[in-house]
Amino acid sequence: MTTLASTHLVDLRGSALDKRTLRTRLPRADADSGAPLEAVRPLLADIHARGRAAVAEAAARFDGSAPERFRVAAEELAAAAEALDPGVRAALEETIRRVRTVARADLPGAVRTELADGAVVTTRHLPAERVGLYVPGGRAVYPSSVVMNAVPAQVAGVGSVAIASPPQPDTGLPHATVLAAAHLLGVDEVWGIGGAQAIGAFAYGFDGPAGDGLEPVDIITGPGNAYVAAAKALVREHVGIDAVAGPTEIIVLADDTADPAFVAADLISQAEHDPLAAAVLVTDSEPLAAAVDAELGAQGARARHAERIAESLSGAQSGIVLVDSQEAGIAVVNAYAGEHVELHVADAAAVAGRIVNGGAVFIGPHSPVALGDYMAGSNHVLPTLGTAAFGDCLGVSSFLRVSQVIDYSAAALREVGERIIALAEAEDLPAHGEAVRIRLEAGEV
Repeated sequence: MTTLASTHLVDLRGSALDKRTLRTRLPRADADSGAPLEAVRPLLADIHARGRAAVAEAAARFDGSAPERFRVAAEELAAAAEALDPGVRAALEETIRRVRTVARADLPGAVRTELADGAVVTTRHLPAERVGLYVPGGRAVYPSSVVMNAVPAQVAGVGSVAIASPPQPDTGLPHATVLAAAHLLGVDEVWGIGGAQAIGAFAYGFDGPAGDGLEPVDIITGPGNAYVAAAKALVREHVGIDAVAGPTEIIVLADDTADPAFVAADLISQAEHDPLAAAVLVTDSEPLAAAVDAELGAQGARARHAERIAESLSGAQSGIVLVDSQEAGIAVVNAYAGEHVELHVADAAAVAGRIVNGGAVFIGPHSPVALGDYMAGSNHVLPTLGTAAFGDCLGVSSFLRVSQVIDYSAAALREVGERIIALAEAEDLPAHGEAVRIRLEAGEV
């Protein structure tokens, strides 16, 4: 039996590869959100009932700040952009350009289908009128999340975009880099509200003094902690959401051609986010597993956030999975349905075509997840906790509603009229059929 110095080992060699077995045995973060849900439920009910006063009380309790005004002044946004480090500004501008380029390519047009002479159905993609974008601000600062959320909303044609992000203890405002990113994107509505109270404020809105009243939104997107996720789950009866996200995760499929230092660095890069982050290696090579394990120990010990990384890598959600073959490894990756999938295998491009469950798939040694987090042009807001089997990455479509326009002439309705009546009778909905019959008998068709 293979042993590793510091990493949890799951040996699936000789095991069944059906989804039920794999999903039972693979490392995975605990998705139980019962405690956050129960904590957040009364908070949201209070915001729904009392509006701004409830938000202010929650902000004082959880953000440590309850300012007279929650909305960030335009001059604060401009000042943050002016003070931004030139190198960071250039990086953000390039990220914006690349994400916008991909988003524009993804923008669907109207589709007009003529079924018969005078029978036309047009499928339209209509932007949401107003969206709220949440940008977390706990262990790290995420100006990149401003870009990833705002750009596809803008490309989709959303007319009103608002951002909420937690205030910093020293300024009472969201982090200056977040403010600067908003300014670079032309988003002038930024709120210094964090956590579940920000989600409640977006969902229900609140009255306030001139310029400080928040209008409710139609869609809320953006990552956050377990309480933010719980709040999004509870308000989706009122607004659309992108997803109920869990901790970040990476799953790497690697063979004996992989560079263990690269693989370990990428596992560590996700472990750096959160002690609950999941970092999983799948391989059919015992020597590679041992080499990666050694690199994890060495690189992790040198990292700035060594304690957080060690907690993530030693958690039940992380580990090294040994399989019999690459074929088995592909089955494991698809059953895991991870947020980030990296392929460090021979002919990685061909293997990528067989990865059907993955939020984002990174091919080869020079496409690390860190590239996608910032500047690949792809979006880094992705499904987690196995939801990549049915969920989507954030993109233009997240901010669009599909609507169809039906335009039939009298002759086109006459052609299908009797069949509609037959189906209506079969479903015991005679008034449906009568709505067509009355036109046939009136001679209008």
